[in-house]
Amino acid sequence: MAEPPVPDDIEETLLGGPLHLTRAEVEDAAGLSGDLAVRIWQALGFPTPPDDAAAFTDGDVAALREIRDLLDGDLVDEEMVLQLVRAVGQTMGRLASWLGDVWLLKLSALLPPDEPVTADLVVTALQSTEELRPAFERLLLHGWRRQLAAAGMRAAAGTAAARTDPAAGLAHLAVGFADVVSFTRLSRRLDADELAAFVERFESAATEVVAEAGGRIVKTLGDEVLFVVAEPVAAAEAGLRLAERFAAEPGFPDVRVGLAYGEVVQRLGDVFGTPVNLAARLTATAYPGAVLIDGMLAESLDGAVSADSPSGPRFDVSGLRPRPLQGLGRVRPRLLRRPRKG
Repeated sequence: MAEPPVPDDIEETLLGGPLHLTRAEVEDAAGLSGDLAVRIWQALGFPTPPDDAAAFTDGDVAALREIRDLLDGDLVDEEMVLQLVRAVGQTMGRLASWLGDVWLLKLSALLPPDEPVTADLVVTALQSTEELRPAFERLLLHGWRRQLAAAGMRAAAGTAAARTDPAAGLAHLAVGFADVVSFTRLSRRLDADELAAFVERFESAATEVVAEAGGRIVKTLGDEVLFVVAEPVAAAEAGLRLAERFAAEPGFPDVRVGLAYGEVVQRLGDVFGTPVNLAARLTATAYPGAVLIDGMLAESLDGAVSADSPSGPRFDVSGLRPRPLQGLGRVRPRLLRRPRKG
């Protein structure tokens, strides 16, 4: 019986070379101190290998040399490098997991029924699809550049309007959560494949709606998405369209939305601050299919006119009774709706 492939087979296929260097050898070849090299490796999300383990490739040396060269410049210091590496590790880790799941599902579909996906089959498939890797890498690089350009445009627009402090990571944004109602009960009725398809359907539609409104998805939490939009009117549209989109989806549960506007801290792609907490609390108290907003966003929407009827309001905002929200005291939510016709 043939020996099953070891994990090194998979790593060598994807990393383009054998794992033949120890930690000390990599650090010496790259010209970086051991402490910094370890912190970079941990920031990527990997445990530190034993001193005598051959756990690194020539590609790891090249990457560390690139970092060493970056540190020679005046604009980059060790703390900035570690922040960027941490962001890369978290983002690429999720992307790799996502792509791996999709790829394994595709591989399983090509096999005869009940035939398992073995490690041997994974290695063989990886080797046979190696010619696809350059195209995927170019796509990733282009996507990163497009997102970087969009981030630069958002920062420039906010600075010009004197509404942000890029150095401090401060910005005035509308923050929103969209949450699937009764997701826990629904998930108990679905098998693994059905649940994965449901989450993909939700995340795909939410991303499309938010992008069309000019916002961006900050992160997804399975049954919930966190998003930000710079302009209050666009944020209100995004919230309403999310609720409307899923209300119109056959067999899909209602989605409730909470929106708050104000100053937030942006860090490593995430957002923090009172508007984030307030939007989360509003979402939790909203009825199925409803969109709740805070007072500041309501004030920002005052005077917005309908595109279909310039003499009429674009939104219907009605105040609800004040209620205690955890960590925020008593807050008066506003119910956001389309204006009644006629």
